[in-house]
Amino acid sequence: MASVRFEKASRIYPGTSAPAVDQLDLTVNDGEFLVLVGPSGCGKSTSLRMLAGLEEVDNGAIFIGDRDVTNVAPKDRDIAMVFQSYALYPHMTVAENMGFALKIAGIAKEERDRRVREAAKLLDLEAYLERKPKALSGGQRQRVAMGRAIVREPQVFLMDEPLSNLDAKLRVATRTQIAALQRRLGITTVYVTHDQVEAMTMGDRVAVLKDGLLQQCDSPRNLYDNPANAFVAGFIGSPAMNLLIAPIQGQIASLGGLKLELTDLARNSASQNEIIIGVRPEGFIPASTGFEIDVEVVEELGSDAFVYGKPADPQVKFYAQSEDGGQVIVRWDPKSPPRPGDKVSVQPQPGAVHFFDSVSGKALK
Repeated sequence: MASVRFEKASRIYPGTSAPAVDQLDLTVNDGEFLVLVGPSGCGKSTSLRMLAGLEEVDNGAIFIGDRDVTNVAPKDRDIAMVFQSYALYPHMTVAENMGFALKIAGIAKEERDRRVREAAKLLDLEAYLERKPKALSGGQRQRVAMGRAIVREPQVFLMDEPLSNLDAKLRVATRTQIAALQRRLGITTVYVTHDQVEAMTMGDRVAVLKDGLLQQCDSPRNLYDNPANAFVAGFIGSPAMNLLIAPIQGQIASLGGLKLELTDLARNSASQNEIIIGVRPEGFIPASTGFEIDVEVVEELGSDAFVYGKPADPQVKFYAQSEDGGQVIVRWDPKSPPRPGDKVSVQPQPGAVHFFDSVSGKALK
């Protein structure tokens, strides 16, 4: 096992001016499960491929342990990669698929068989070792792909959206299995996904990227509670944080009928006479007066209900508006939700309001 370190690593694809990955400084500790997450095109898969040696590093360096692997061939980096595609050989059995890389490497048959049996036991694949891939479910094939990586006993696992081909229910089951397996093996793992729920439930730490730049790297809890900027606040969390632009007068920010007192730091740090107000759906509570919402949709999920609506005051603006102009989302008591067409008033709970600069998007703490 070993740590992984990116030191100002950049990748600029030919014919483009903007780096796909820009000056990435990131350390993955020995035995840690780190998830790279972000929207499509943010540079997360490119970062993983740079670490694997499948993409060049135009500037900076990458280390595995104390070894500079920036210009080392992929086969000599002592890593094992699990791709989105299972890429199993259809004519080989599960055991042959899992042990094939060891066979190519010249490992003795007895040692190959031992490693394959141990990996199969870990992955609950012992009953399927003599089957061909076509006789397996999607989840079983993914576990075989995992087993193929495990038997190599690498220093680092690299996983590039390995669950994206599975249905929703199987994804949930498999992600818990992968996280539990990684903790049992203790092998340093870098995992790429675009699914922030997957990232939050699997990673010891989560690194959020946007446009090739690292926005924040922290524990899932800290990302949720203390986002570094408005992008992280809006990306992490399901449903997303409400981000609204409020004008400032003195120490007060106004959202329709809701008046919020600013901290001295937030007021003095704001770039303009407006500020971004962030409140998570569970941070709002019903109130007799406050921020009024015209209810459009109510999602009733049994244990939860989510109210989606528009601000009753048309002057209220959203930060980074969506194409439909944005919606306010409030978690509601599932036993007594409002109905579409109703008007409701909400207030933020104490400590539930986040302030962000309206120009840079940075958190104003």
